[in-house]
Amino acid sequence: MSTLPIAVTCGDPAGVGPELLASWLKENPAHAASVVPIGPTDWIAQLGQGIAVGPKDFVTRPGKPDEAGQLIAIEAMEMAARGATGGRFTAVVTGPVNKKGLAGVGYSFPGQTEFFAARWSGEPVMAFAGGRMTVGLVTWHLPLAEVPHAITAAGIRRTVLALIALRKKLGDPSPRIAVCGLNPHAGEGGLLGKEDDATIKPAIDALRAEGHNVSGPLPGDTIFHRHLQGEFDAVAAMYHDQGLAPLKAIDFSTSANLSLGLKHVRTSPDHGTAYEIAGKAKADRGSFDSAMRLARLLSV
Repeated sequence: MSTLPIAVTCGDPAGVGPELLASWLKENPAHAASVVPIGPTDWIAQLGQGIAVGPKDFVTRPGKPDEAGQLIAIEAMEMAARGATGGRFTAVVTGPVNKKGLAGVGYSFPGQTEFFAARWSGEPVMAFAGGRMTVGLVTWHLPLAEVPHAITAAGIRRTVLALIALRKKLGDPSPRIAVCGLNPHAGEGGLLGKEDDATIKPAIDALRAEGHNVSGPLPGDTIFHRHLQGEFDAVAAMYHDQGLAPLKAIDFSTSANLSLGLKHVRTSPDHGTAYEIAGKAKADRGSFDSAMRLARLLSV
C-alpha cells in the first residue's frame, strides 16, 4: 500500500459527497492524515484539512445546485487528476456529480470515468465491486440503440482482462469470469440476434485459448444468479443497465465504482448526488466506505 495520500473530490458541493467524507473522517480519525479533500473553501474550513478550489466567497448549499458548484466540481477533478499524475496522490476518490449540470457549464465528458481516461491517457473499464458482486461493463454511457454497434472484440477483451487483474488483487489466484450475451438467451443460436455468435463468442474463445477461465456468452437473466451462487468471480456485462440493475439491487449500499486499466486508481460511490436528502444526515455511507477501502487496497 502506498504512503502517498488519497485525494477525495467533493463532487457536486450541493450533493451528498461533502457530508459523506466529513462523516467518514469523523469515524476514521486514524486515517485522516492519509486523505486530502478537494472542494469549496467553506467545506475545507469545516473539515480543517484539504485543498480549497473555486471562489473564496462560495457558500455550500446542500440540495441547491448551481453553476458555481458545477465549476467547483470540475476544478476539484482537475486538481486531483494533476496531483496523481505529478506523484502527489496515490489514488483519487470522486464524489457524485450531476452529469446534466456539468454539461450545462461546458463539461464535455459523459461522466467522470471518461474525464480521468482523458487526463491520464488510458483506456479504462468501468467496474463495480465491494459487495457480493463484481461487474465490469463493455460499454458505458450510451443510448441503448447504439450498444450493439459499440460492442467489439477489443472491448470485451479489455473488460475481461481488467476484471481478471482486479479479482487477483482482491485475492482470487485464478479468477473465473462470466461474459453476458447481448440478446435474450444469448441470441438463441442466432434466432434472437446475431451479435452473440458473431462478436462475443469469438472474443471469449480467443481469451480461453490464452488460458483464461472465461465462460459465455451466457444469458443475462441467469448469469448474475450463478455469480451470486459462487460459480463465477466476476461478470462482464455488455451495457450499463444490464450490469448495474442486478448489482444495485443486491449491492447498492456496499458496491463502489472503479475505473480499471488507468495509470492511477480512481474509485467513487456508485450513486448520485441525492439532492433531496443532502445536508439532512440521511445519506447511506456504505458505498462511499467501499470506495475509500478499495482505493487504499488497490493503491501500490
